[in-house]
Amino acid sequence: MHKRYAVSVAALLVLLAAQSSQSSFAGKFHDNSENAARRARLMERIPDGAAIFLGATTPASDRRFFQNNDFYYFSGVEVPNAILVIDGMKKESVLFFTLSEDGARGEGLPVELVSNPVEVTGMERVLPIDEFASYLSGLSQQTATFYTPFKSEELSRENTSEKFGALQRTMTENPWDGRLTRELQFVERLRENFPRLTVKDCSPIVWDLRKIKSPAEVELLRRAARIGVEAHMTLMKETRPETPEYELAAVFEYTCKRLGAKELAYYIILMSGRNHAYGHYHIHDRVLKEGDFVILDAGPDYGYYNADISTSFPASGKFSPRQRELYELACGIRQTCLTNYRPGITLRDVGEKVRQYLVEHGYDPDD
Repeated sequence: MHKRYAVSVAALLVLLAAQSSQSSFAGKFHDNSENAARRARLMERIPDGAAIFLGATTPASDRRFFQNNDFYYFSGVEVPNAILVIDGMKKESVLFFTLSEDGARGEGLPVELVSNPVEVTGMERVLPIDEFASYLSGLSQQTATFYTPFKSEELSRENTSEKFGALQRTMTENPWDGRLTRELQFVERLRENFPRLTVKDCSPIVWDLRKIKSPAEVELLRRAARIGVEAHMTLMKETRPETPEYELAAVFEYTCKRLGAKELAYYIILMSGRNHAYGHYHIHDRVLKEGDFVILDAGPDYGYYNADISTSFPASGKFSPRQRELYELACGIRQTCLTNYRPGITLRDVGEKVRQYLVEHGYDPDD
């Protein structure tokens, strides 16, 4: 995640005021037509084959189940151990899962998902998971190409590329381990079982599709942002010297969940004192002191959509002259970036504008 430090408190106030205040964001987005449109766009990109998505597995411990983001993006289904096939040749989607009515209730899912899965999910077909192997064998006779994600699934509080890199370093490249990621293991199984076929990575295609947000997605992002802004403001009001950081982290998470978020977008990053040097510090082990400056980087997950917000503020509620100088400098740099970001300009160009801003305000950009 790319974090944005020293976001203006005033800017957050404007955002909060600009959106209608809500005390609760109950419910979450689920629209079969939205999911069907996403699948249709993927079908257009894979007319020569079919894409196979593995859903998230049952948690190993007694934790709430969250679907992985790509699977949820195309299906809206939160059933553990499901598999989704999006066929670009036949223009149909087939969902595989096995779930009892008691299991559905235990997951907080409607029992109609078991009794009438086609209507509930909007899929063309829904089959038991034990029919996947035979279905795939038949499908292999109709195409020369299977698509599947090569990068790691993105679960709650995770980033796909960061997770893939970490697993490569600590597991696959570890001489005492050597296991493949779940996704690459699936790729190997496909190649072993269907040597005639080509197995292609569809991760870049999916990421490209997910870049463009629909109006429904934009509304979810706005709801997530409203929750995040209120949680930031609530934490600021609770901040004072002698307050433990863990208490403030608890305030933030409580506020997000009180307003309807089911999870946090990522672990709360709260830096103060000596921990400013560590950009993703989330141990929350300091007690704030007089004169401390706090950087809070945190956001909620609302309906599988995240807000990522950073704020900077003095623990005492009052800026020292030096704190004010640095804060206003950071806000100025941020505004310079926002003013110059536009199609056709490079990051180097924006960086040059920032250098000009620093020089104009009496700072040495190389210092």
